[in-house]
Amino acid sequence: MIDIKIPTVGESINEVTLVKWLKKDGEWVERDEVIAELESEKATFEINAEKSGLLKTTAGEGDTLKIGDIVGQIDETAPAPAKAPVAAEKPAVKEAVAVVAEKPTVKETLPATDVKASPVAAAILADKKLDVKSITPSGTGGRILKNDVLDALSNPGRKPGVEAFSRNEKREKMSNLRRTVSRRLVEAKNSTAMLTTFNEVDMSRIMELRAKYKDKFKEIHGVGLGFMSFFTKACTFALQEWPSVNAYIDGEELLFHDYCDISIAVSAPKGLVVPVIRNAESLSMAEIEKKVVELAGKARDNKLALEEMQGGTFTITNGGVFGSLLSTPIINIPQSAILGMHKIEERPIALNGQVVIRPMMYLALSYDHRIIDGRESVGFLVRVKELLENPELLLFGKDPVKALLEL
Repeated sequence: MIDIKIPTVGESINEVTLVKWLKKDGEWVERDEVIAELESEKATFEINAEKSGLLKTTAGEGDTLKIGDIVGQIDETAPAPAKAPVAAEKPAVKEAVAVVAEKPTVKETLPATDVKASPVAAAILADKKLDVKSITPSGTGGRILKNDVLDALSNPGRKPGVEAFSRNEKREKMSNLRRTVSRRLVEAKNSTAMLTTFNEVDMSRIMELRAKYKDKFKEIHGVGLGFMSFFTKACTFALQEWPSVNAYIDGEELLFHDYCDISIAVSAPKGLVVPVIRNAESLSMAEIEKKVVELAGKARDNKLALEEMQGGTFTITNGGVFGSLLSTPIINIPQSAILGMHKIEERPIALNGQVVIRPMMYLALSYDHRIIDGRESVGFLVRVKELLENPELLLFGKDPVKALLEL
Protein backbone atom coordinates (compact mmCIF):
# COMPACT_ATOMS: atom_id res chain seq x y z
CA MET A 1 0.00 0.00 0.00
CA ILE A 2 1.20 3.51 -0.83
CA ASP A 3 0.06 6.31 1.49
CA ILE A 4 -1.43 9.42 -0.13
CA LYS A 5 -0.24 12.40 1.93
CA ILE A 6 -1.04 16.10 1.85
CA PRO A 7 1.96 17.67 0.09
CA THR A 8 3.75 20.84 1.14
CA VAL A 9 2.09 23.60 -0.90
CA GLY A 10 3.78 26.73 0.47
CA GLU A 11 5.96 27.97 3.29
CA SER A 12 3.17 29.75 5.21
CA ILE A 13 0.43 27.13 4.59
CA ASN A 14 -0.17 24.65 7.43
CA GLU A 15 -3.59 23.25 6.54
CA VAL A 16 -5.78 22.66 3.51
CA THR A 17 -9.33 21.55 2.74
CA LEU A 18 -10.06 18.43 0.71
CA VAL A 19 -12.47 19.93 -1.81
CA LYS A 20 -13.25 16.96 -4.03
CA TRP A 21 -12.26 13.39 -4.80
CA LEU A 22 -11.96 13.10 -8.58
CA LYS A 23 -11.72 9.30 -8.27
CA LYS A 24 -14.00 7.26 -6.01
CA ASP A 25 -13.10 4.83 -3.24
CA GLY A 26 -12.33 1.41 -4.77
CA GLU A 27 -11.74 2.84 -8.25
CA TRP A 28 -8.69 2.03 -10.34
CA VAL A 29 -6.28 4.97 -10.87
CA GLU A 30 -3.41 5.35 -13.30
CA ARG A 31 0.00 6.70 -12.35
CA ASP A 32 0.15 10.54 -12.40
CA GLU A 33 -3.65 10.75 -12.75
CA VAL A 34 -5.24 13.60 -10.79
CA ILE A 35 -7.26 12.00 -7.99
CA ALA A 36 -8.21 14.89 -5.68
CA GLU A 37 -8.44 18.68 -5.37
CA LEU A 38 -7.15 20.58 -2.33
CA GLU A 39 -7.79 24.19 -1.37
CA SER A 40 -5.56 26.31 0.84
CA GLU A 41 -6.18 29.86 1.99
CA LYS A 42 -4.45 31.10 -1.15
CA ALA A 43 -5.05 28.69 -4.02
CA THR A 44 -6.30 25.30 -5.25
CA PHE A 45 -3.96 22.34 -5.71
CA GLU A 46 -4.19 18.79 -7.04
CA ILE A 47 -3.00 15.40 -5.79
CA ASN A 48 -1.64 12.97 -8.38
CA ALA A 49 -1.41 9.20 -8.01
CA GLU A 50 2.20 8.07 -7.44
CA LYS A 51 1.46 4.58 -8.75
CA SER A 52 -1.29 2.76 -10.62
CA GLY A 53 -3.63 0.71 -8.42
CA LEU A 54 -6.88 0.62 -6.46
CA LEU A 55 -7.75 3.75 -4.50
CA LYS A 56 -8.82 3.58 -0.86
CA THR A 57 -9.94 6.94 0.58
CA THR A 58 -9.77 7.70 4.32
CA ALA A 59 -10.52 11.45 4.31
CA GLY A 60 -13.81 12.94 3.25
CA GLU A 61 -14.67 15.93 1.07
CA GLY A 62 -14.77 19.10 3.16
CA ASP A 63 -12.26 17.80 5.75
CA THR A 64 -9.62 20.24 6.99
CA LEU A 65 -6.22 18.53 6.97
CA LYS A 66 -2.66 19.28 8.06
CA ILE A 67 0.38 19.08 5.80
CA GLY A 68 1.58 15.46 5.82
CA ASP A 69 -1.80 13.97 6.82
CA ILE A 70 -2.76 10.71 5.09
CA VAL A 71 -5.95 11.03 3.02
CA GLY A 72 -5.95 7.59 1.42
CA GLN A 73 -3.92 4.73 0.02
CA ILE A 74 -3.19 3.09 -3.34
CA ASP A 75 -2.93 -0.70 -3.57
CA GLU A 76 -0.37 -1.08 -6.35
CA THR A 77 -0.49 -4.90 -6.05
CA ALA A 78 -4.12 -5.08 -7.17
CA PRO A 79 -4.70 -6.49 -10.67
CA ALA A 80 -5.62 -3.96 -13.31
CA PRO A 81 -9.24 -4.23 -14.52
CA ALA A 82 -9.79 -5.65 -18.00
CA LYS A 83 -10.83 -3.06 -20.52
CA ALA A 84 -14.25 -3.71 -22.02
CA PRO A 85 -14.25 -4.03 -25.83
CA VAL A 86 -16.10 -1.34 -27.73
CA ALA A 87 -19.25 -2.87 -29.22
CA ALA A 88 -19.74 -2.33 -32.93
CA GLU A 89 -22.94 -0.60 -33.90
CA LYS A 90 -25.38 -2.97 -35.58
CA PRO A 91 -26.80 -1.91 -38.96
CA ALA A 92 -30.24 -3.07 -37.85
CA VAL A 93 -30.24 -0.45 -35.09
CA LYS A 94 -29.45 2.30 -37.58
CA GLU A 95 -32.31 1.19 -39.79
CA ALA A 96 -34.71 1.16 -36.85
CA VAL A 97 -33.70 4.67 -35.88
CA ALA A 98 -34.19 5.87 -39.44
CA VAL A 99 -37.68 4.40 -39.57
CA VAL A 100 -38.68 6.04 -36.28
CA ALA A 101 -37.28 9.36 -37.44
CA GLU A 102 -39.60 9.33 -40.43
CA LYS A 103 -42.70 9.16 -38.23
CA PRO A 104 -43.67 12.56 -36.78
CA THR A 105 -44.86 12.51 -33.19
CA VAL A 106 -46.42 14.98 -30.79
CA LYS A 107 -42.98 15.33 -29.15
CA GLU A 108 -41.65 17.03 -32.30
CA THR A 109 -43.75 20.09 -31.44
CA LEU A 110 -41.48 20.62 -28.43
CA PRO A 111 -37.99 22.14 -28.58
CA ALA A 112 -35.16 19.69 -29.31
CA THR A 113 -34.83 18.08 -25.85
CA ASP A 114 -35.56 14.74 -24.18
CA VAL A 115 -38.47 16.21 -22.22
CA LYS A 116 -41.63 14.04 -22.22
CA ALA A 117 -45.08 15.60 -22.27
CA SER A 118 -48.67 14.51 -22.54
CA PRO A 119 -50.36 15.28 -25.91
CA VAL A 120 -52.45 18.12 -24.41
CA ALA A 121 -49.43 19.62 -22.61
CA ALA A 122 -47.33 19.41 -25.79
CA ALA A 123 -50.04 21.16 -27.79
CA ILE A 124 -50.26 24.05 -25.29
CA LEU A 125 -46.47 24.36 -25.18
CA ALA A 126 -46.31 24.59 -28.95
CA ASP A 127 -49.21 27.07 -29.14
CA LYS A 128 -47.83 29.39 -26.43
CA LYS A 129 -44.19 28.88 -27.53
CA LEU A 130 -43.12 28.17 -23.93
CA ASP A 131 -39.61 27.09 -22.97
CA VAL A 132 -39.87 23.57 -21.55
CA LYS A 133 -37.12 24.47 -19.05
CA SER A 134 -39.60 26.81 -17.36
CA ILE A 135 -41.99 23.93 -16.67
CA THR A 136 -41.77 21.80 -13.50
CA PRO A 137 -42.98 18.29 -14.44
CA SER A 138 -45.19 16.41 -11.99
CA GLY A 139 -45.93 13.28 -13.99
CA THR A 140 -44.31 9.86 -13.62
CA GLY A 141 -40.75 9.76 -14.92
CA GLY A 142 -40.57 13.55 -15.32
CA ARG A 143 -43.53 13.76 -17.68
CA ILE A 144 -45.04 17.22 -18.22
CA LEU A 145 -48.79 17.25 -17.67
CA LYS A 146 -51.47 19.74 -18.70
CA ASN A 147 -51.71 21.25 -15.19
CA ASP A 148 -47.91 21.82 -15.13
CA VAL A 149 -48.15 24.01 -18.25
CA LEU A 150 -51.23 25.88 -16.98
CA ASP A 151 -49.46 26.52 -13.64
CA ALA A 152 -46.46 27.99 -15.48
CA LEU A 153 -48.76 30.24 -17.50
CA SER A 154 -50.49 31.43 -14.30
CA ASN A 155 -47.16 32.18 -12.56
CA PRO A 156 -44.82 33.65 -15.20
CA GLY A 157 -41.27 34.36 -14.10
CA ARG A 158 -41.30 31.98 -11.14
CA LYS A 159 -38.21 29.80 -10.94
CA PRO A 160 -39.01 26.12 -11.68
CA GLY A 161 -39.06 23.97 -8.56
CA VAL A 162 -39.14 26.94 -6.16
CA GLU A 163 -42.22 27.12 -4.06
CA ALA A 164 -43.99 30.47 -3.90
CA PHE A 165 -43.27 32.38 -0.64
CA SER A 166 -40.61 29.84 0.31
CA ARG A 167 -38.63 30.59 3.50
CA ASN A 168 -36.05 27.82 3.19
CA GLU A 169 -32.48 28.46 4.38
CA LYS A 170 -29.19 26.74 3.67
CA ARG A 171 -25.91 26.79 5.58
CA GLU A 172 -22.64 26.34 3.74
CA LYS A 173 -19.12 26.13 5.12
CA MET A 174 -16.95 29.08 4.09
CA SER A 175 -14.00 27.95 1.98
CA ASN A 176 -10.40 28.63 2.98
CA LEU A 177 -10.05 31.04 0.07
CA ARG A 178 -13.22 32.94 1.02
CA ARG A 179 -12.07 33.17 4.67
CA THR A 180 -8.70 34.53 3.56
CA VAL A 181 -10.31 37.12 1.26
CA SER A 182 -12.62 38.19 4.11
CA ARG A 183 -9.73 38.54 6.56
CA ARG A 184 -7.58 40.53 4.13
CA LEU A 185 -10.39 42.90 3.18
CA VAL A 186 -11.11 43.72 6.83
CA GLU A 187 -7.37 44.07 7.46
CA ALA A 188 -7.08 46.50 4.55
CA LYS A 189 -9.93 48.64 5.89
CA ASN A 190 -8.57 48.65 9.45
CA SER A 191 -4.84 49.05 8.75
CA THR A 192 -4.78 51.71 6.01
CA ALA A 193 -5.89 55.33 5.78
CA MET A 194 -7.90 54.56 2.65
CA LEU A 195 -9.43 57.27 0.48
CA THR A 196 -10.84 57.15 -3.06
CA THR A 197 -10.55 59.73 -5.81
CA PHE A 198 -12.64 59.64 -8.99
CA ASN A 199 -12.39 60.75 -12.60
CA GLU A 200 -13.91 59.83 -15.93
CA VAL A 201 -12.39 58.94 -19.26
CA ASP A 202 -13.73 59.31 -22.80
CA MET A 203 -13.23 55.86 -24.35
CA SER A 204 -13.92 57.00 -27.94
CA ARG A 205 -10.34 56.75 -29.22
CA ILE A 206 -9.69 53.33 -27.70
CA MET A 207 -12.96 51.95 -29.02
CA GLU A 208 -12.19 53.30 -32.48
CA LEU A 209 -8.73 51.67 -32.41
CA ARG A 210 -10.16 48.35 -31.28
CA ALA A 211 -12.84 48.39 -33.98
CA LYS A 212 -10.28 49.24 -36.65
CA TYR A 213 -7.44 46.89 -35.68
CA LYS A 214 -8.95 44.05 -33.63
CA ASP A 215 -9.14 41.59 -36.56
CA LYS A 216 -5.61 42.32 -37.75
CA PHE A 217 -4.33 42.25 -34.17
CA LYS A 218 -5.82 38.79 -33.57
CA GLU A 219 -4.57 37.52 -36.93
CA ILE A 220 -0.99 38.55 -36.18
CA HIS A 221 -0.79 37.94 -32.41
CA GLY A 222 -3.34 35.17 -31.91
CA VAL A 223 -5.14 37.02 -29.11
CA GLY A 224 -7.95 39.57 -28.91
CA LEU A 225 -7.32 43.27 -28.34
CA GLY A 226 -9.11 44.08 -25.09
CA PHE A 227 -9.30 47.08 -22.79
CA MET A 228 -6.97 45.62 -20.16
CA SER A 229 -3.80 46.10 -22.23
CA PHE A 230 -4.58 49.82 -22.66
CA PHE A 231 -5.24 50.30 -18.95
CA THR A 232 -2.22 48.25 -17.88
CA LYS A 233 0.07 50.16 -20.23
CA ALA A 234 -1.32 53.52 -19.09
CA CYS A 235 -0.87 52.58 -15.43
CA THR A 236 2.75 51.51 -15.92
CA PHE A 237 3.65 54.95 -17.34
CA ALA A 238 1.76 56.75 -14.57
CA LEU A 239 3.29 54.56 -11.84
CA GLN A 240 6.79 55.43 -12.99
CA GLU A 241 5.91 59.13 -12.89
CA TRP A 242 4.25 58.85 -9.44
CA PRO A 243 6.46 56.27 -7.65
CA SER A 244 4.68 56.49 -4.28
CA VAL A 245 1.57 54.95 -5.88
CA ASN A 246 3.78 51.94 -6.72
CA ALA A 247 5.32 51.68 -3.23
CA TYR A 248 4.72 49.82 0.07
CA ILE A 249 4.91 50.81 3.69
CA ASP A 250 7.21 48.30 5.40
CA GLY A 251 7.31 49.02 9.11
CA GLU A 252 8.74 52.51 9.40
CA GLU A 253 10.24 52.47 5.92
CA LEU A 254 8.90 53.11 2.42
CA LEU A 255 9.71 50.44 -0.15
CA PHE A 256 9.78 51.82 -3.71
CA HIS A 257 9.79 49.65 -6.85
CA ASP A 258 11.42 50.50 -10.17
CA TYR A 259 9.26 47.86 -11.86
CA CYS A 260 5.50 47.48 -12.27
CA ASP A 261 4.07 44.10 -11.25
CA ILE A 262 0.39 44.61 -12.03
CA SER A 263 -2.13 42.48 -10.14
CA ILE A 264 -5.33 41.74 -12.06
CA ALA A 265 -8.42 41.00 -9.96
CA VAL A 266 -10.25 37.97 -11.36
CA SER A 267 -13.54 36.50 -10.15
CA ALA A 268 -12.89 32.74 -9.95
CA PRO A 269 -15.43 30.00 -9.09
CA LYS A 270 -14.14 29.77 -5.51
CA GLY A 271 -13.70 33.50 -4.91
CA LEU A 272 -11.64 36.54 -5.86
CA VAL A 273 -8.03 35.89 -6.88
CA VAL A 274 -5.40 38.42 -7.94
CA PRO A 275 -2.74 36.96 -10.28
CA VAL A 276 0.23 39.14 -11.21
CA ILE A 277 1.62 40.32 -14.56
CA ARG A 278 5.37 40.68 -13.88
CA ASN A 279 7.31 43.63 -15.32
CA ALA A 280 4.25 44.87 -17.19
CA GLU A 281 6.13 48.07 -18.06
CA SER A 282 8.40 46.01 -20.35
CA LEU A 283 5.66 44.09 -22.14
CA SER A 284 4.00 44.91 -25.45
CA MET A 285 0.23 45.22 -25.84
CA ALA A 286 0.03 41.70 -27.29
CA GLU A 287 2.17 40.24 -24.49
CA ILE A 288 -0.08 41.85 -21.88
CA GLU A 289 -3.23 40.51 -23.55
CA LYS A 290 -1.74 37.00 -23.75
CA LYS A 291 -0.80 37.12 -20.08
CA VAL A 292 -4.28 38.33 -19.08
CA VAL A 293 -5.91 35.46 -21.03
CA GLU A 294 -3.49 32.93 -19.55
CA LEU A 295 -3.98 34.05 -15.94
CA ALA A 296 -7.75 34.45 -16.25
CA GLY A 297 -8.02 30.94 -17.73
CA LYS A 298 -5.97 29.46 -14.90
CA ALA A 299 -8.11 31.30 -12.37
CA ARG A 300 -11.34 29.92 -13.85
CA ASP A 301 -9.88 26.38 -13.82
CA ASN A 302 -8.39 26.79 -10.31
CA LYS A 303 -4.91 26.15 -11.74
CA LEU A 304 -3.09 29.25 -10.46
CA ALA A 305 0.19 28.54 -8.69
CA LEU A 306 1.10 30.39 -5.49
CA GLU A 307 3.96 32.27 -7.13
CA GLU A 308 1.54 33.61 -9.76
CA MET A 309 -0.49 35.38 -7.04
CA GLN A 310 2.30 36.59 -4.77
CA GLY A 311 3.82 40.04 -4.99
CA GLY A 312 2.31 42.72 -7.16
CA THR A 313 2.92 46.43 -6.72
CA PHE A 314 -0.41 47.81 -7.97
CA THR A 315 -3.85 46.32 -8.73
CA ILE A 316 -6.43 46.86 -11.48
CA THR A 317 -9.98 45.60 -11.00
CA ASN A 318 -12.75 45.74 -13.60
CA GLY A 319 -16.24 45.88 -12.08
CA GLY A 320 -17.56 47.04 -15.43
CA VAL A 321 -17.77 43.47 -16.71
CA PHE A 322 -20.56 42.92 -14.15
CA GLY A 323 -22.30 46.20 -14.98
CA SER A 324 -20.89 48.36 -12.16
CA LEU A 325 -21.14 52.07 -12.96
CA LEU A 326 -19.15 53.34 -9.97
CA SER A 327 -17.52 51.77 -6.91
CA THR A 328 -14.75 52.24 -4.33
CA PRO A 329 -12.34 49.29 -4.62
CA ILE A 330 -10.47 48.10 -1.51
CA ILE A 331 -6.66 48.18 -1.49
CA ASN A 332 -4.89 44.86 -2.01
CA ILE A 333 -2.47 45.04 0.93
CA PRO A 334 0.47 45.50 1.25
CA GLN A 335 0.03 47.57 -1.91
CA SER A 336 -0.83 51.23 -1.58
CA ALA A 337 -3.35 51.74 -4.38
CA ILE A 338 -5.87 50.05 -6.65
CA LEU A 339 -7.54 51.28 -9.85
CA GLY A 340 -11.20 50.46 -10.45
CA MET A 341 -12.52 50.29 -14.02
CA HIS A 342 -16.26 50.47 -14.61
CA LYS A 343 -19.01 50.09 -17.18
CA ILE A 344 -18.70 52.07 -20.42
CA GLU A 345 -21.89 54.06 -20.86
CA GLU A 346 -22.88 56.64 -23.46
CA ARG A 347 -23.44 59.99 -21.73
CA PRO A 348 -23.83 63.61 -22.85
CA ILE A 349 -20.72 65.73 -22.21
CA ALA A 350 -19.71 69.29 -23.05
CA LEU A 351 -17.03 69.37 -25.76
CA ASN A 352 -15.85 72.65 -27.31
CA GLY A 353 -19.05 74.37 -26.24
CA GLN A 354 -21.29 71.64 -27.72
CA VAL A 355 -23.21 68.84 -26.04
CA VAL A 356 -22.11 65.53 -27.57
CA ILE A 357 -22.66 61.86 -26.73
CA ARG A 358 -19.52 59.93 -25.80
CA PRO A 359 -18.78 56.44 -24.41
CA MET A 360 -17.63 57.37 -20.90
CA MET A 361 -16.13 55.31 -18.08
CA TYR A 362 -15.77 56.31 -14.44
CA LEU A 363 -12.37 55.55 -12.90
CA ALA A 364 -11.79 55.16 -9.15
CA LEU A 365 -8.41 55.14 -7.43
CA SER A 366 -8.43 53.95 -3.82
CA TYR A 367 -5.15 54.75 -2.09
CA ASP A 368 -3.42 54.68 1.28
CA HIS A 369 -3.19 58.31 2.43
CA ARG A 370 -0.30 57.42 4.76
CA ILE A 371 2.03 57.19 1.76
CA ILE A 372 0.13 58.86 -1.10
CA ASP A 373 -0.93 62.49 -0.84
CA GLY A 374 -3.95 64.03 -2.58
CA ARG A 375 -1.78 65.71 -5.19
CA GLU A 376 -0.17 62.39 -6.12
CA SER A 377 -3.40 60.41 -6.25
CA VAL A 378 -5.20 63.00 -8.38
CA GLY A 379 -2.13 63.52 -10.57
CA PHE A 380 -1.82 59.79 -11.16
CA LEU A 381 -5.46 59.43 -12.16
CA VAL A 382 -5.36 62.49 -14.43
CA ARG A 383 -2.28 61.03 -16.13
CA VAL A 384 -4.03 57.70 -16.69
CA LYS A 385 -7.01 59.57 -18.15
CA GLU A 386 -4.73 61.53 -20.51
CA LEU A 387 -3.00 58.38 -21.76
CA LEU A 388 -6.28 56.56 -22.36
CA GLU A 389 -7.91 59.45 -24.21
CA ASN A 390 -4.78 59.83 -26.37
CA PRO A 391 -3.60 56.22 -26.86
CA GLU A 392 -0.78 57.27 -29.22
CA LEU A 393 0.97 58.57 -26.08
CA LEU A 394 1.30 54.98 -24.86
CA LEU A 395 4.15 54.48 -27.33
CA PHE A 396 6.53 56.93 -25.64
CA GLY A 397 4.56 57.98 -22.60
CA LYS A 398 4.42 61.50 -24.02
CA ASP A 399 3.52 63.42 -27.18
CA PRO A 400 5.80 62.24 -30.06
CA VAL A 401 6.57 65.82 -31.08
CA LYS A 402 7.50 66.75 -27.49
CA ALA A 403 9.66 63.61 -27.32
CA LEU A 404 11.40 64.67 -30.54
CA LEU A 405 12.02 68.19 -29.22
CA GLU A 406 12.91 66.86 -25.74
CA LEU A 407 10.33 69.11 -24.16
